[in-house]
Amino acid sequence: MTTGVSPQTALRALVVVLTLAALYVCWPLWPALILAGWTATILRPLLTRIERRFPGRRRAAGMLSLLLFVLLALPLAAVVLAVISGGQELVRAIQESPSPRTAVVSLASGPTAAPSLHIPRNLAEILDIFRRYGAEGFGVLSNVAGAAGTGVVAVFIYFAGAYELLVEGPRAWAWCRLHSPLPAVQLERFSAAFQQTGRGLLIGVGLTTAAQGLVATVVYVALGVPRWWVLGPITGLASVIPFVGSALVWGPISIGLIVSGHAIKGGILVVLGVALIGVIDNLLRPIFARFGSLEMNTFLLFVSLFGGIATFGAWGALLGPLIVRLWMEAVALRREAEQREVSGRPEAPTSAAEARVRDGSVAPESK
Repeated sequence: MTTGVSPQTALRALVVVLTLAALYVCWPLWPALILAGWTATILRPLLTRIERRFPGRRRAAGMLSLLLFVLLALPLAAVVLAVISGGQELVRAIQESPSPRTAVVSLASGPTAAPSLHIPRNLAEILDIFRRYGAEGFGVLSNVAGAAGTGVVAVFIYFAGAYELLVEGPRAWAWCRLHSPLPAVQLERFSAAFQQTGRGLLIGVGLTTAAQGLVATVVYVALGVPRWWVLGPITGLASVIPFVGSALVWGPISIGLIVSGHAIKGGILVVLGVALIGVIDNLLRPIFARFGSLEMNTFLLFVSLFGGIATFGAWGALLGPLIVRLWMEAVALRREAEQREVSGRPEAPTSAAEARVRDGSVAPESK
């Protein structure tokens, strides 16, 4: 008795099911995998230069991965920990404020020095911590250990994935081209869109945001603004919000300084916010756009960023723009396919470089 299902159809269905299962298994680590892919794409030209001086792709990739860890991972981890620890205290102070006036004043009051982390140095201090916090401490420690374990795995996957893609990326891409159900032309276009999104977010948006946050932090320290280690990075993050930008943070801070009796500092902050912090975006964005620009208008980027965060959590800031950018590329491919069907023109082969030139992510080379 035959079921009427051909072996080819059954195999296609099995491939679809197993593909979805593989995606489900890898889903918890998707931020690390996507970041690893983007990092390998951005660092590949630098890998080629290092490989010329230090023969051996694996050796060059290992040196580059170590450099990436020292220059990026450690400072970024320190900033994130400072923002999380200080941000919770700041949010609590604002929530406990009885009126908007006191909430604004709370921005201009508080500790002016970054908190230091006390690490137990002997057995007596460790036992004292256990004695003070008791059973509740074990529960907290268990939760922290679980979160830290997940974070350690994600960090390992990121650096190991970036290293592996630097070494074996071309071979893995050749395998994808060979086994993908999409034509090579369309696959190259989606690859170009994926790479463009990574460059746009990490270089175009990321470096501009970091620059504004750094400048704002320096201004806050110079003016003696409390919680500068929290408010500085938050000011940089606010720069991606259309129309308002970084003024969403330094504006209320300046008002809080004025209301709390520091009118001169508040006025200076307004001047520096308009003439320095707010101008950084216009000065640096065109420079960073040469290395990576996201072909998406500001409002659409804002919607995809915060829509991704609302849907997938904090890491949705990466996945939201990526999904929207790939959707834009899919719509463009579908429109071009319909135009070819009407005109009867065959589909011309397109390389990844030509696709990036056509969608505007890089400038065409002069002949």
